[in-house]
Amino acid sequence: MPHEPFAKKIYLSSPTMHGEELEYITEAFETNWMSTVGENINEAEHGICNYVGCSHAVGLSAGTAALHMAIKLAGEKIYGPTKVGRGALAGHKVFCTDMTFDATVNPVVYECGEPVFIDTEYDTWNMSPEALEKAFELYPDVKIVVYAHLYGVPAKVDEIAEICERHGAIIVEDAAESLGATYKGCETGTFGLYNAISFNGNKIITGSSGGMFLTEDKEAADKVRKWSTQSRDNAPWYQHSELGYNYRMSNVIAGVVRGQLNHLDEHIAQKKAIYERYRDGLSDLPVKMNPYDSENSVPNYWLSCMIIDADAMCEQTRTDHEASYVAAPGKSCPTQILEAIAALNAEGRPIWKPMHMQPIYSGNAFVTTGEDAGADIFARGLCLPSDNKMTPEVQDIIIDTIHECFD
Repeated sequence: MPHEPFAKKIYLSSPTMHGEELEYITEAFETNWMSTVGENINEAEHGICNYVGCSHAVGLSAGTAALHMAIKLAGEKIYGPTKVGRGALAGHKVFCTDMTFDATVNPVVYECGEPVFIDTEYDTWNMSPEALEKAFELYPDVKIVVYAHLYGVPAKVDEIAEICERHGAIIVEDAAESLGATYKGCETGTFGLYNAISFNGNKIITGSSGGMFLTEDKEAADKVRKWSTQSRDNAPWYQHSELGYNYRMSNVIAGVVRGQLNHLDEHIAQKKAIYERYRDGLSDLPVKMNPYDSENSVPNYWLSCMIIDADAMCEQTRTDHEASYVAAPGKSCPTQILEAIAALNAEGRPIWKPMHMQPIYSGNAFVTTGEDAGADIFARGLCLPSDNKMTPEVQDIIIDTIHECFD
C-alpha cells in the first residue's frame, strides 16, 4: 500500500544549522563589519586551510567564482596575460569532466576557452583516465584539465595526475561537492594547482552561498584577492590596471561558514549513515549505490545515489524537458522512482545530465572510449533524499516505496 505523504517536506540536502553561525553573524552586525572584510572571513579562511591542509584560501561569493578565478589563473599561467575583452583561454581547448553540474564548465567559456568533454568511468562516476589519455592523443596541445569529484566521491586522482604530468598539463580541481572527502589520506581541494570548494545551501556545510579558492601558491592567492575586489591598484585613488570582479565573500556569509566548519565531521558521519542505510535497505533489489574506491578514498557521502541494473530497467523516454515511462513487473526506472518519492513529499533528482548532452554544449567535442558511460549512468541513475536531518523511520518509508516501484 502506498504511504501517506510526509507532513513536512524531506529535502534532497538542505542546510543544517547549529547556533554558532548566528553568533558569528551577530558579531559582524554588532561590530559593523558587514562588507567583504572582517574577522569572520579571516577565521573561515584559516579554518579551511587547517582542515584541508592547504597554504592559502580566498573566500569568494560562490564556488563558481572560485572556479572562474582558478581557470583564469591557469590560462594566464600557460598562455600569458590577456588584454581586456579577450579571455585567458581564447583560442584554446580545455579538457573537462563531462558528467557534472555546468558550473564546472562555464568558467572555461567565461574565459573564451573551448571545453572538450571527457567521458565518465563506472568505478567512481568521475572523469575516465582512459578517456583522458585518448583525449591527449587527439588534442596533444591541450594544457589544462578541469575535473570534479562527483557527489562527494574522489576521482582517480593519481591516474589523472600522472597523465597530466606526462603531457605537461596543469589541473584545476573542482571540489565543490567533496569537502571533507579524502584520497590516500589527503583532502580533496589540494590536488590541483588551483582548486575550488563551495558553500552553496545544499552542500555538506553551507554559508547559504559562497566558496573558496585554494592553492599552495601565495602569489596566485594574492592575485585572486585583488581580482575579486575589482582589481584595485595600490594607489591613493581608485586606479585599475586590469579587469576585476565583485567576487569577494561577505563577512556575514563567512560567519555562517565559520560556524558550520565546526560541524563538518558530524555532517559527514550523518551522511555516511544515510548512505549505508540505503545500501543495506536496497540490497535485495537490482540496484547499486554510487560507487567509490574503498582502498584509496573516503567520500564525504554528500548525496546518496543509486543506479538500476540495465536488465531491470523498464521503458523510459526522456526529451530535453519531459520524461515518461511504461511500468513493467519486476522493473523500474529513475522517472518512476522519482515520481514515487515526490508523491511522499520528498525530494530526489536525476543524475547530472552529461555536458555533451546539454543543448548549450552539444556542438563541443566529446571523447569516450566507446562506452558513453555518463549517458548510461544518467539514464539509469538517480539521487535519493540525502538530508542529514532525515530520521531512519522516514528513510525506511522511502526505501519501502522504492521496493514498491519494482513490484
